[in-house]
Amino acid sequence: MQNPPVVLSFSGHDPTGGAGIQADHEAIIAMGCHAVSIITCLTVQDTHNVASIKPLDAEYILQQARKLLADIKISAFKIGLVGSCDIVIALASLLKQYPQIPVVFDPVLAAGGGTSLAKSELLHCIQTQLLPVVTLVTPNVPEAQALSIFDGACENILLTGTHNESTKDVINILYRGGKVLSALSWSRLPDVYHGSGCTLASAIAAGVANGLSLIDSVEVAQQYTWDSLSQARKVGGGQLIPLRSF
Repeated sequence: MQNPPVVLSFSGHDPTGGAGIQADHEAIIAMGCHAVSIITCLTVQDTHNVASIKPLDAEYILQQARKLLADIKISAFKIGLVGSCDIVIALASLLKQYPQIPVVFDPVLAAGGGTSLAKSELLHCIQTQLLPVVTLVTPNVPEAQALSIFDGACENILLTGTHNESTKDVINILYRGGKVLSALSWSRLPDVYHGSGCTLASAIAAGVANGLSLIDSVEVAQQYTWDSLSQARKVGGGQLIPLRSF
C-alpha cells in the first residue's frame, strides 16, 4: 500500500472542534492525505465567539517543526491562526529553508463571532514577513482589505466571497499576479459556519500535496467545503460545525 502525502498544519486549537487544528486534520484526511500538526495558539472559545487566545512559544514551535521535517517528507504546509509576531517571524524563517514545499495560508484575523485576533503590529508582520513566502493566501474580503492583499506581496490569492452578502451566490476568485485565473460561484447557504476557512485552505493544501495543480486544487477544495457546510451540524448554541467526513 502506497503511503499518502503528508500535510503539516500550523494553527490554533479550538476546543469546539469547529475550526483550527481539528478542522485542518479532518479536511486533510478526507482529501486523502495524512495530517501532522503544530499548535500555534490555545484559545478560550465556544460556538458563539472567541474569548481569548494564548500564543505559544515561537522557538518551541520551531523545534517541533524541525523534528517533524527531519523525519517525515512533507508535501504541503497549511498555516492558519498565527497569534504573534514572534510566531510569524519563526514560520517565515522556516519556510525560507523549504522553498520547494507549497504553502497555503488562511489569514485568520477575526473570529466568526467578530472578536479581532490580530492587532496592527501583527498585521504588519504578516504583510512583510509571511505573505512573501507563501504559495497561496485565502482571505475573505475584510482580511484582504486589512492586509492590503493586492499590493503584490503574494503571487496567488483566492479571494473568498463569504462576507459579500450582497450577492446571491458565494463567488470565489483566484488571482495570479493580479490577474483572474478562475472564478467559481456556489449557492449561498443560509446559516453561519465555524471553520469554513480552515476547511477550504486545508483541502487546497491536500490537493496540492496530492499533485493537483493549484487551479484544480482550489476547485476540488471549494466543492468539498460547500458539501461540508451543507451537512453542518448544530453542536452548540452558536455557529454550525461543518461535517468534513462523509
